[in-house]
Amino acid sequence: GIEAVKQAIYKILSTERYKYLIYDWNYGIELADLFGKPIPFVYSMLKVRIKEALLVDDRILEVFDFDFKEIDKETILAKYTVKTIYGDIAMNTPLNLRR
Repeated sequence: GIEAVKQAIYKILSTERYKYLIYDWNYGIELADLFGKPIPFVYSMLKVRIKEALLVDDRILEVFDFDFKEIDKETILAKYTVKTIYGDIAMNTPLNLRR
């Protein structure tokens, strides 16, 4: 149900794509290359990359209503809504760009 999808979202967004041989290349998110880039660019890329990473999961239908806040030079707090087959989930995820 929803709790399992929340765990999957956390795991996907906590795993740098292409870094670990155990995961398929479609699993995870690319964040490390965004470190040090201008914040407006980072925010626009995060929308695309979060959607791309999460929509691989068949239970996730849509990702929308993004809002970002810089916590420090390495971490962005991403707020967004995930539409799943079980209902909508409001998410707050800290994303560490320095991995």
